Amino acid sequence: MRTTVLADPEDSVALAEALRPALLRVTRRLRQEANKEGLSALDALLLGEIKRKPGVGVCDLADQEQISRPTMSGHIKRFEAAGWIVRAGHAEDGRRSGLSITPAGVKALEAIRRRRNDWLAARLAKLSPEARRDLAAAAGPLLQLLTVDA
Repeated sequence: MRTTVLADPEDSVALAEALRPALLRVTRRLRQEANKEGLSALDALLLGEIKRKPGVGVCDLADQEQISRPTMSGHIKRFEAAGWIVRAGHAEDGRRSGLSITPAGVKALEAIRRRRNDWLAARLAKLSPEARRDLAAAAGPLLQLLTVDA
């Protein structure tokens, strides 16, 4: 596999052009690993959000993930049928319910994370120590991309 060396790392367009294909390919492979556990990457994301925010509502989750409410409702019904989440009544508003992950949901989420981490760790182990240091240094700034205002 070829490595991309940027002539000018200050050029954000050139950096985007270099990073985009790599990020997309790695993300695709991690999605494939999740699929091997019988869940989609979106399933893993939603279960993770429900675990991080116990009591989150279906509408709030749909809005947060920019998914239509009917589509989110379908995911939630499937998760309930699988035994991965439960609904609980809202303490202040009887018309609303909050979502919580079950032990079975945690187990499914952990299986996905373990499979993804195993795949990634096996490949990282084959890189040079310098390449691993570079990737470790890039992890923080990559996460910042998610919070920078456009």
